Amino acid sequence: MSDRVIVFDTTLRDGEQSPGATMDLNEKLRIARQLEALGVDVIEAGFPAASDGDFNAVKVIAETVSQAQVAGLARASAKDIDRAWEAVKNAKHPRIHTFIATSPIHMEFKLRKSPDEVLAMAVSAVKRAASYTDNVEFSAEDASRSDKDFLVRVFTACIDAGATTINIPDTVGYAQPDEFGQLIRYIIENVPNADKAVFSVHCHDDLGLAVANSLAAVRNGARQVEVCLSGIGERAGNASLEECVMALKLRPEYYGVECAINNEQLYPACHLLSMIIGRPIPANKAIIGSNAFAHESGIHQDGMLKNRDTYEIMSPQAVGRKTTDIVIGKHSGRNAVRTRLEELGYRLDYDQVNAVFAAMKELADRKAKIHDEDLEALVFSEVYRLRIPDRFRLGNICVQTSMGSNMPATAAVVLQDRDKEVRLAGFGTGPIDAAFNVISQICGTKAELEKFSVNAITGGTDAQGEVTVNLRDGKHAATGRGADPDIIVASAKAYIDALNRLEHKEKDVISYKQNPTE
Repeated sequence: MSDRVIVFDTTLRDGEQSPGATMDLNEKLRIARQLEALGVDVIEAGFPAASDGDFNAVKVIAETVSQAQVAGLARASAKDIDRAWEAVKNAKHPRIHTFIATSPIHMEFKLRKSPDEVLAMAVSAVKRAASYTDNVEFSAEDASRSDKDFLVRVFTACIDAGATTINIPDTVGYAQPDEFGQLIRYIIENVPNADKAVFSVHCHDDLGLAVANSLAAVRNGARQVEVCLSGIGERAGNASLEECVMALKLRPEYYGVECAINNEQLYPACHLLSMIIGRPIPANKAIIGSNAFAHESGIHQDGMLKNRDTYEIMSPQAVGRKTTDIVIGKHSGRNAVRTRLEELGYRLDYDQVNAVFAAMKELADRKAKIHDEDLEALVFSEVYRLRIPDRFRLGNICVQTSMGSNMPATAAVVLQDRDKEVRLAGFGTGPIDAAFNVISQICGTKAELEKFSVNAITGGTDAQGEVTVNLRDGKHAATGRGADPDIIVASAKAYIDALNRLEHKEKDVISYKQNPTE
């Protein structure tokens, strides 16, 4: 039995199924590159048969990533498996991941198949996948509610058919740590050809036990964990990559295993995801939350001043939260900015550093001090958001409202529509509503606002506000983000960003087909 745990990241597949977490092709590629820098062993890049967009994203990632294995998900059908192979075949280390449900409730009501029929479908799928590659993973969906002896039969047959990884999912987050650990041990001990496969787990967080169940499985012989950055995913999410990894790294004597993750890239990876999907990291989030290394209690503070180990089991630096004496402001030079970005985990080229530096100088004219979070927001807006040229750009905006009056708020907007400047004024029930009404009229959109949220990037009265909006226009939905010390301006930027993303839904696919490595 190997003493190394394989880290299989499914942020780009299961994670993206989290409501509101949809990413475009460029954003998925950014995440994939960050996952490779993080050191994950396997990147599940998507479900190629689900859509042309998913297929293209998996194909681009497979052709870009060089160190990690790239997996494509496929149902137990020839069509899905063929499509998955077509997407991953150019990867340096391709994997096909096929699955079928094995629990009584899924077989009867979803599949309408008998156990013997399900077994035959599983074996057939694995054989077809194995005809393309010797790196085949088989998952028994809803395994935690399946008959354990039926699982033994299925897994034995699938290994004989060519599966090299056997995944045992707790699909609905039903299992408890002790019983899940016992299930893993029972399967490994009773599958006669268990030595020919790596046993894996994929746990969901419906009861808040995804990490606990994953770690219990490792204690009982599992040597692959399927996880997501920040624990995002279907419903309540998946096991959190950063929590699983740091538990294994901090307690090697307990788990007796190691993993290849570069833990100093944990915070940069999770923060990048947060900025891309527009979800702030909760302050109390383990490992990466802003309060994870904050101490307010006098007793705790006293202990920390005497010895940090009294109340910190890991350092902020261990997970990529750097501390520094360099203060970034309007008088800072380009080299100081570049150095600070590197300390924060961002590897930018010369032109990208220049773009962030210029934006920092502009922001510094409005803020006394530039915080790390401000720099990271600039990296996102100036670098990670780069894609085909936006159609709409905010020129200027002026909003007026009367306190304690029945007069409606008014907004005057100057917007650039490609090479044409458009000016328009209008009304709304409040300043944000007025701004959005005018922008939507200029852009000629009927998109509906589904979500609006504001988050302060830093503390202080001069803090930048980060606004996230979710728009839906028919079958398409998009998330837009904007940051500015003025909340009205940030809101307008976010709204326009979402409109541009809706505009690019089809164009991104065409662009990547023509230039797959850009």
